Amino acid sequence: MAEKLFPQGTRTGPWTADEMLALKKYLGATTPEVIARILGRTVDEVDRQIMDLGRITRDGGWTRDEVAELKRVYGTRTEEDLSRIFGRRVSEIRAIADEYALAKDKAFTRKLRGEASTKMPRWTDAELEILKSDYETVSNLDLARKLKRSVKSVVSKAHNLGLKKSTERLRAMGRENVSLRYRD
Repeated sequence: MAEKLFPQGTRTGPWTADEMLALKKYLGATTPEVIARILGRTVDEVDRQIMDLGRITRDGGWTRDEVAELKRVYGTRTEEDLSRIFGRRVSEIRAIADEYALAKDKAFTRKLRGEASTKMPRWTDAELEILKSDYETVSNLDLARKLKRSVKSVVSKAHNLGLKKSTERLRAMGRENVSLRYRD
């Protein structure tokens, strides 16, 4: 598909900021060969840039935008690729993932292990009771932590069971989101 969409051609010279953003976007989602085709660079150049990304590390707190992007891509990238994308240590990636109860996509982990299928962890009766009794008033993140599941799993199961948040909880969530937006 990349061959059809991106004609052969090799750019040379310094990498632009847009090329670096594209490299980070595709890193871990596809092969260096496909990235090279998309960017019009050689595979060797792409491999060198990926290695260079591994040498860049940042310290300090995470911005809202970084956290949002991590939440978006976490499930489909390895910690090593995420470390290169965000310029953070693997331990920092794991810590923020734990804080937000992020989980790898089942199909992604299956692919990494080279397996044909992944067994989904079944919900126990006790977990279902907690979900049914607390979903209306408790945040999805708190429920995920309590049940030792991902937020995505909690939301999906609640949806399948037809559970809804209470009006007051939705108002509180709105206030929390607004306060987070204007906190910085």
